Amino acid sequence: MNLKKRLILANASTVVIPLLITAIIALASFFVFGKLYGMDLSLESYQRLAQIKIELLNSETNILLHTPEVVEEESFQMHLQEQLAGINGEFVLIKDERVIFSSRNFSKIDVAKSLEAGEMKGRREPVVIGDVSYTVQLIDLKIKDGSQRRVLLLAPVHQSATNLTSFLVLIGVAFVLTFILTNIVVSYQFSKSIIKPLNNLQSAAAEIRLGNLDHQIVEEGDQEIQALCRDLELMRIKLKDSVHTQLKYEDNRKVLISSISHDLKTPVTSIKGYVEGILDGIANTPDKTEQYLKTISLKAHQVDQMIDDLLLYAKLDLNQIPFDFERTDIEEYLLLCIQENEPELERSHIKISFLNELCQKHHVLLDRERMKRVIMNILDNSRKYMSQDQGELKILLRDTSASLIIELRDNGSGISEVDLPYIFDRFYRSDAARSKGSGLGLAIAKQIIEGHRGRVWAISHGKEGTSIMISLSKA
Repeated sequence: MNLKKRLILANASTVVIPLLITAIIALASFFVFGKLYGMDLSLESYQRLAQIKIELLNSETNILLHTPEVVEEESFQMHLQEQLAGINGEFVLIKDERVIFSSRNFSKIDVAKSLEAGEMKGRREPVVIGDVSYTVQLIDLKIKDGSQRRVLLLAPVHQSATNLTSFLVLIGVAFVLTFILTNIVVSYQFSKSIIKPLNNLQSAAAEIRLGNLDHQIVEEGDQEIQALCRDLELMRIKLKDSVHTQLKYEDNRKVLISSISHDLKTPVTSIKGYVEGILDGIANTPDKTEQYLKTISLKAHQVDQMIDDLLLYAKLDLNQIPFDFERTDIEEYLLLCIQENEPELERSHIKISFLNELCQKHHVLLDRERMKRVIMNILDNSRKYMSQDQGELKILLRDTSASLIIELRDNGSGISEVDLPYIFDRFYRSDAARSKGSGLGLAIAKQIIEGHRGRVWAISHGKEGTSIMISLSKA
């Protein structure tokens, strides 16, 4: 349920529930007082009571509109008596604590009780005189000579009319109490459905603030709060992944420092050794000096190549190198790459061959220079780890419905199942081959291929060699 519907239901409940409870109390009261005790709680009874009240009010108004002295005139007294006759009412005129006129023969005790009832301004109880219950209205008048006149207006009321008034008061009190109680309960339940999920969110936020990113945020509450919980849970997951990635990068940085330090140390140590040999006079012939200098040049070239690989990978990783894509015939491009690398491979006793399984010419969008670096890195990697006396490299080209597959397969010693998932990770190398490269060749190849929106993976054939697979979208 969403908050809008819950709010509408809560507001409706605060009105509907008290009305229903009040209606049930009213029906129960009708049954209890009407059926069991025989009290008349009908509307006619209340109308009679209202008529009596109105007549008394009219009589009071009639008296107050005239001068106080007029109440002692016989004609006015007759008129007032006729006016009260419609409700069988009576009136008594009192002058200085003495009754000077009474429409009915009331005893002093009856008059005293009526005066006492009339002086009760808050709640006037009926006065029982004989067998009749009267409601009393007291009017005080002051004459010019300073004397006081008091008029008692009495109207007979049935006990059921009084019961109806009490019944209406009971219904009103019941409605107010149930309204207050319903508001308290509904407000508590409504706030509970919001506050509890918010408290849980606050606890989860505190855990995240303390660095505990494993504290799961559960979806609960109304739809809006569930959406908030869901978004915060996604934020927690992304934050956790970000921290995990950051830690992974930190580990990679440590591996980088370790790998580069090891790889640079070997050629730099060799350079220092040969330079010291020349300075110490060990290279005492021109041929030996030339050999030392060539070795120094080769080692310096290795150092330079490692630094170039590191800078290239860093730029590719930060997307700082733009790609210049051209529509390229893939068969012609691979033949050109083979032609450029064939002499170097032959010197290493490696035979390279090409097999095109395409039924027709296909084109792809390539950055020719970057993709050439990919082919060279893969071929160079195969050459370094070739264990056969007569190495073989095969480049196979085939297609699927949406992509072109380039397979570069060698007959080397293969890659172990342990190392296979990691060979495209940066700086990853097995310990056995630690001194044979910087560990960035295949990582650079992967970055370039992914820059072409392609995919690269490896398949090990055990001791029969390894296949590097490249998938590129057709142009």
